[in-house]
Amino acid sequence: MNHLEPLVAPLADESADESHDLALLRLGQHLNAENYRFVTVTPLTHQRVNAREGNRQARSLRDIFGWSRPFESDLLPEAELEALLDSGVLRAHAGMWVSDVRWSCLDDLLFVHSSFPTVANDSVFFGPDTYRFAQAIEEHLRSSSHPVRTAVDIGCGSGAGAILIARARRDAQVLAVDINPTALRFTAVNAALAGTDNVSAYHSDILEGTSGEFDLIVANPPYMQDTQERAYRHGGDHLGSALSVRILSQAVARLTVGGSLVLYTGAPSVDGVDLFLEQARAVVDRTELAWTYREMDPDVFGEELDTAPYQQADRIAAVVLTVTRSR
Repeated sequence: MNHLEPLVAPLADESADESHDLALLRLGQHLNAENYRFVTVTPLTHQRVNAREGNRQARSLRDIFGWSRPFESDLLPEAELEALLDSGVLRAHAGMWVSDVRWSCLDDLLFVHSSFPTVANDSVFFGPDTYRFAQAIEEHLRSSSHPVRTAVDIGCGSGAGAILIARARRDAQVLAVDINPTALRFTAVNAALAGTDNVSAYHSDILEGTSGEFDLIVANPPYMQDTQERAYRHGGDHLGSALSVRILSQAVARLTVGGSLVLYTGAPSVDGVDLFLEQARAVVDRTELAWTYREMDPDVFGEELDTAPYQQADRIAAVVLTVTRSR
């Protein structure tokens, strides 16, 4: 059985999309067979490494599909190169070729996501935040005794959260929801590659396109205040924390008794005040909810403090808010 087809069919309107996604699945299988490994770094680190002398052109699969470097035709077998060009995975660039996707590892899993630099509005992000998000999910699954029958990954992106849950809880039905069609297609590819048949990818603005309650809700939303308002990056007002608060408000209303929300996000501070936590308290300070809050990293994306929206900010922290419905 080809697990990609039932996942992609509701999402792809054209045969070209299906051909593209099947090509991605085959490429992912090939990279796994070649023991391909790549850890995605921050955009600034990626830029610095690629700018070094000798790194302007690809010399390996990691250079092509990890570092997003242009390459000559002889770096891939001719048949493979032609197939990837025909499907739109590769394209011409400055007399060479370049991949429109990257492949990154998370433990023993492989995920397809957008190439560097992620400038398009429908870019699918994967990076250091994804690794921290995964840690938060895995820690919750280890510590919680509440059974997970239904789960949802809000703003799923590459599908990393949904796939981790689905693999750890094989009997659970896991939804991966996003407003970005590219994210849903990439999630379908990644779920098929991981062998997680219990993941379904659907279009939804937060939880508005879903029904019922969930034993586990996870989210790793965009949390920057992006002047270009790119969907993969923009978290709205209050220095990017508005979207996280909106997710929090919808999610706590859809938890089963004993169910939990694990929200990984960024928390900007101004004059020592955590803007996200200040807003979150108004939602979670209720008798039927128990919650914990911790900083995973006190200082991320420090370069953003030089931009106009963050002129008054002290720092941006990576935080995890876990909310459990007690009754």
